[in-house]
Amino acid sequence: MMLHPELTRAAGAARGALLGATALLGAVALTHLAQAVLLAVALSAIARGDTRQLPVLLGAVLAAVAARAGLSWWQRRTAVSAGSRVRVRLRDALLERLGQLGPAHLNGARAGAVRATLVDGVEGVDAYVSRYLPQLLVTCVVPPLLLIAVAVIEPYALLALVPALLLALLAPRWWDRLLEDRGREHWDSYENLAADYLEALQGMPALRAAGAVGRTRERLERRSSALHRATVAKLRVSLVDTGLTDFAIQGGTAAAALVACASAVSGNATATSTYLLLMLSSECFRPVRDLSREWHAGYLGVSAADGIAALRTAQGGVPDEGQQRADWDGPPAISFDDVTFHHPGAERPALDGVTFTAPAGATTAVVGPSGAGKSTLLSLLLRHSDPQRGRVLTNGTPTARYTLDSLRRGIAVVSQETYLFHASVADNLRLARADATDDELRHAARSAGIHDEIAGMPDGYQTVVGERGATLSGGQRQRLALARALLADAPVLVLDEATSAVDERGEARIGAALARAARGRTCIVVAHRLDSVRNADRIVVLDGGRVQAVGDHTTLMADGGLYAALVEAGRTKEAGRAA
Repeated sequence: MMLHPELTRAAGAARGALLGATALLGAVALTHLAQAVLLAVALSAIARGDTRQLPVLLGAVLAAVAARAGLSWWQRRTAVSAGSRVRVRLRDALLERLGQLGPAHLNGARAGAVRATLVDGVEGVDAYVSRYLPQLLVTCVVPPLLLIAVAVIEPYALLALVPALLLALLAPRWWDRLLEDRGREHWDSYENLAADYLEALQGMPALRAAGAVGRTRERLERRSSALHRATVAKLRVSLVDTGLTDFAIQGGTAAAALVACASAVSGNATATSTYLLLMLSSECFRPVRDLSREWHAGYLGVSAADGIAALRTAQGGVPDEGQQRADWDGPPAISFDDVTFHHPGAERPALDGVTFTAPAGATTAVVGPSGAGKSTLLSLLLRHSDPQRGRVLTNGTPTARYTLDSLRRGIAVVSQETYLFHASVADNLRLARADATDDELRHAARSAGIHDEIAGMPDGYQTVVGERGATLSGGQRQRLALARALLADAPVLVLDEATSAVDERGEARIGAALARAARGRTCIVVAHRLDSVRNADRIVVLDGGRVQAVGDHTTLMADGGLYAALVEAGRTKEAGRAA
């Protein structure tokens, strides 16, 4: 009777449907009880040689069987519907939590382990909630009522039934702690194996290039062996649990039968009461047998419950407490006011007193050496984190006052790590706006300079691009991501190293598309190649988390500071490559 608070909390998402499923399961139990009583009366009549009412009794038994079939179908359908609702809402809640935690949590977690929790773990919760919990409630109600009925017929039978029921229900609880530990070990092994397999599949090109496929296979074999050992260890404990339950059920039923026979032989019981005692004694244990079966069906949910709870309650992210909608009238000005931010465990701040403004409708470039704080700046703008000091503002309003969803919808991002799904070009574009028309897709693609190439694909906009855009070149992926950002029609466009994965020719094409895309938007560009931002309206130079200079390309070059040194270093590097 193990109840996990995380699973019972999840069950609240379908409380009404689960209560309905439980009531129907109780009705099914009543048909078993009715069948048992009818059979007892029929057998008693046969024993007395009175067969006049036998057709009626057998007809009633068939009616009980038919009613049970209908009620069982209805109950299963209701339970499946309830489990599906719990599963969907739990996954939605976990995905929403992942979104709130932001990239920092995902970077620290293993994708395969998170996938195992979201998919297999939640499936286990479905079985626990839709099958085990209703059966648990029925088991708590039906056997006590039947014991009262047995006490009326033959009180001495309780001496056999009550200890057996208590043993069947409580003896397995002696193993709960051990079973919980074994279940946790099994789930941890399963998560590790799932994570390793996913990483191996995603990194297969790198493994082949490094000649590490054999070593990886050996590691996966060790993980598989560990999972096998954990599974066997869990099964050993589970078999002891099942063995104790079955021993108690069979022993209690046999003892009750002996009591019934003794009463019949002594003449203290009629034939009807004897058969009733036999039938009701068997029915006392039916819910316990069913509970044991449903417990094993939902045990995966118990094993995964701690992982689900850890993900649901994980610390990090930012509180979504804003009340305003980020519905700006036109492109907003974006300001960083004395912003300071420390990454956990870092010795020095990633940003230290950063202050500057990106004017509305203009393009502002943020440049600096590696580790200057450029990516942290964008993370704060998108509220993946909040600064420890200072504020990020749009048109003078702190971003913390906006709801997270509306703020992020107002900012379209094209990053260095472009992610495309195994779907058609059109489906990948419509991630930004599901109701976009075909004409709007083509307009966004033209603005990003990718329409002609899409039109030349085998199926045009219905061409499947493969996982992570495997069938596209780096430049095509970047321009498709830009088209997706443009389709969102957000007033703020953020370009985070958007051309770093392509060569100079590809960069020139994407740069032209970006220039068109930036018109009428507040655009913030983070770039490593400084030639790509020389035409920006304003350039902010970061170094060591501080603003070193602000100006346009001509002014900063004339000052001869860090920006000029970075430009010169870039030119020297390119010249070296050309040589």
